[in-house]
Amino acid sequence: MFNFFNKKSKPETICFHTDIHCHLVPGIDDGQKEPEPAADLVERQVTWGISRIFATPHVTQDTFENTPATIEPAFARLKEAVSGRGTDVELYHSAEYRIDNFFQRQLKAGAITPFPGNYILVENSFVQEAWNFDKLLFDLRLQGMKPILAHPERYAYYFKNHDRYKQIKEAGILFQVNLLSLAGFYNKEVKKVAESLVEKGWVDFLGTDMHHARHADAIEGYLSSKEYRRLASQLDGHLLNDTAF
Repeated sequence: MFNFFNKKSKPETICFHTDIHCHLVPGIDDGQKEPEPAADLVERQVTWGISRIFATPHVTQDTFENTPATIEPAFARLKEAVSGRGTDVELYHSAEYRIDNFFQRQLKAGAITPFPGNYILVENSFVQEAWNFDKLLFDLRLQGMKPILAHPERYAYYFKNHDRYKQIKEAGILFQVNLLSLAGFYNKEVKKVAESLVEKGWVDFLGTDMHHARHADAIEGYLSSKEYRRLASQLDGHLLNDTAF
């Protein structure tokens, strides 16, 4: 006899349809290593209501010095794996650019792949803010780019200086918060800061920042929670995921 009590509940539909931050391009950063497991994660995103994905491999000095020449062939492998399954999803790529000297050299060489509309996902070091952070982001805006700061809630050096978030926002920088942060995947302090940014109306984009199946499990658990439904209500009409590009 079928046991209804053992049936796994389906997670709530996610409150956006475009993921702008995930690490599914195989073999070039600390995300997925092979195309087929990456395609598994794409399929899981589709069950949540995601229909468009921008893969964003790391571009980081000394560790993941990716360029279009390394990203594009690896991305083609992901697309082939997903296409072979007939998964109904739009797949694109940009990158997550660490603000460092390598990024500045790539920018000068024109080896940057922004999102449509010249949006660009950038991240700080987790150790300290880049010394030229404000100037570089100002220069990006002068060049017609629209910087999106990845997971500002994860930079611990801002936790005791919340005014810094206000300064960055007032400089015209967009914020992308991780669903994993709101789900409490990292730690309580990161979750608290992420929720504070939502309450202040400073969250422009959500992203999964998904690297592997454990991340997907955590997101699915969160999507099934009352806490998530409350968050989705708070963000209704504010997110730019589906309208910016």
